[in-house]
Amino acid sequence: MDDWFHAYGRGPARHLLFVSDARVLAVLAAGTLLVAIYHRRWRFAVVAAVSPLVAMALPQLLKRVFGRKFDGALAYPSGHITTMVVVLGMVVLAAGAASWAVLVAIAYCLLGMLGQGITYNYHYFTDTVGALLLGTAIVSVGALILGPTPHRT
Repeated sequence: MDDWFHAYGRGPARHLLFVSDARVLAVLAAGTLLVAIYHRRWRFAVVAAVSPLVAMALPQLLKRVFGRKFDGALAYPSGHITTMVVVLGMVVLAAGAASWAVLVAIAYCLLGMLGQGITYNYHYFTDTVGALLLGTAIVSVGALILGPTPHRT
């Protein structure tokens, strides 16, 4: 499966790396934090600030545990995708789990996973699947800490 994805990574698909770029994610995370502060949702502000930091650190630890390498570099799970999933999860929580936010986050995550899995020189596509699961777990813990969120459509 990974070889099939890598066969398509040198064309226009390489532009998908923009989706999981650290600068783009930093802007999204900062925006989410500012929304939380503006609405005086202090507990959410803490979760929105800490969760991406956990998403950056935990994959580095897990890479050493799993030891999966691609061209000599530790690959599994992808830290870029883990962080992207967590940042987008915080955006969804900030939007009150509105349907539009969930759909946008799903599409964004799929594009980011394709970008990293197809074009990045140090990842297999399956590294992004593991990162999706890890990121979802981190967001879930954050949501449990926050408690019930009002649903908006």
